[in-house]
Formats: sequence, structure tokens, C-alpha cells
Amino acid sequence: MEFLKQNWPFLLLFSWLAYRWISTRQLKKRLPELKRQGAILLDVRSNGEYQSAHASGSINIPLNELPSRFEEIPKNNPVLVACASGSRSALARLLLKKHGYKNVYNMGNWSNLEAL
Repeated sequence: MEFLKQNWPFLLLFSWLAYRWISTRQLKKRLPELKRQGAILLDVRSNGEYQSAHASGSINIPLNELPSRFEEIPKNNPVLVACASGSRSALARLLLKKHGYKNVYNMGNWSNLEAL
């Protein structure tokens, strides 16, 4: 019990990282299906980050511009959101869900989109 009291922050971080890893891995298995459904590849990094490297076929809408550019993203298609680490894409996912998008997935790092 003493171990848990002393190390709970590390255990919590480990659990969160494991959850993200498993979730992304499961999502990667669904990529062919999502692609057949016309998935939109959305990269929410800055323009400079996107210009330095990005997945083929992805569109770049920086997170800070997303609220004014929702109309560029079809609501009927799955949306796969990515950034550099998964933090901005998690926020973008929440924004999109709040504005009526049903099938929105956080892909984490933009390189995960390259599997498509």
C-alpha cells in the first residue's frame, strides 16, 4: 500500500499512456474501413509544422483557426484528427464533437495518418 501512496502520479501517467497507445493501435486497425467511408485527414498543427512534414492527403487547419473553419469539414464523413503529440488533436476532437460531428477520432501524432 505504501508503494501506491508514493507512486500514484507515475502509475496514473503510465495508465494514461497505456490507454492512449492501446486506443491508437485499435484505431489503426479500423483505418481501412474508415478510409472506405471517406475519412477526412485533419492536421491541426500550425502551418509551419504542417509545411515541414505531413501525411499525404491531409488538410491543415490549425487548432486556433478551427472554430472559424468548420464549414470546410464535411459532417457526414469520419474525421481523423492529428497533431504533433495528440494534445491539440484531442482538443480539436472535443470541438468538433461539440459542433455536431459524430465520427471524430484522435489519431495522436500526424505520422499515424500515413498508414492511410
